[in-house]
Amino acid sequence: MSNDADISVSDAVISYGRKRIVHGVSLTARAGDLTVLVGPNGCGKSTLLKGMARVVPLTQGEIRLGDQDVHRASTRSIARKLALLPQGPIAPEGLTVRELVAQGRFPHQTLLRQWSKQDTEAVDTAMEQADVAQFADQPLNDLSGGQRQRCWIAMILAQDTPVMLLDEPTTFLDLKVQIDLLQLLASIAHGKARAVVVVLHDLNVAAAFADRMIMMRDGKICADGPVSEVFTRENLQTVFGLSADVMRAPMSNRLVCIPAAQIRLAAE
Repeated sequence: MSNDADISVSDAVISYGRKRIVHGVSLTARAGDLTVLVGPNGCGKSTLLKGMARVVPLTQGEIRLGDQDVHRASTRSIARKLALLPQGPIAPEGLTVRELVAQGRFPHQTLLRQWSKQDTEAVDTAMEQADVAQFADQPLNDLSGGQRQRCWIAMILAQDTPVMLLDEPTTFLDLKVQIDLLQLLASIAHGKARAVVVVLHDLNVAAAFADRMIMMRDGKICADGPVSEVFTRENLQTVFGLSADVMRAPMSNRLVCIPAAQIRLAAE
């Protein structure tokens, strides 16, 4: 029997109209792992994440959360088990941080179960975990980009789901803020045994924090496994067309890639 915090994709095909974006992809993101999807722009990784969250339908294939078919279950049932943070989320003008984070509790509300002490505690805990409790009563728009992003992460923490999907949560953020966010997500995956799946662009940041790395190109998975097996010179060349050396960082012993300088003389 599958773990309720494992999410599995089997032979998934996703199309926009007649254009196929994801081609027969299969993978499993397991509880306790930070799984990172990387690949060139337009390779289908964000579309795959949307399919996993049932934001877009599958043309064929299946996605299961534990023993439950994600695309056949009720919206409320899935929202209690799976949280999605899309690219560039937008909040209504004037919304405070506490009001935003409280939206994560909506899947737990019913006609018979309205707001409770448990919901308040979940919101407070999520803000503490994301280190935004000091901003609770401030408008979200008054905060910096990195602070706002932590608030959005607090919202999906408050949702209290075993699976978390995040699409490029570190885009446009300073490197230090990126590192802080990835440390938070890794601690959530490891400490709470959740399946956390993140789409990232920065290869070295991805390699530093991923328990498992999945490289995609042209809608297909090219490499899938531990960073030590996937983050190789050969795969970087095949997937990204990137000529780079891959080596161990002296202090952390983490794998890093150093692109080779390619200088072309202008034609005279």
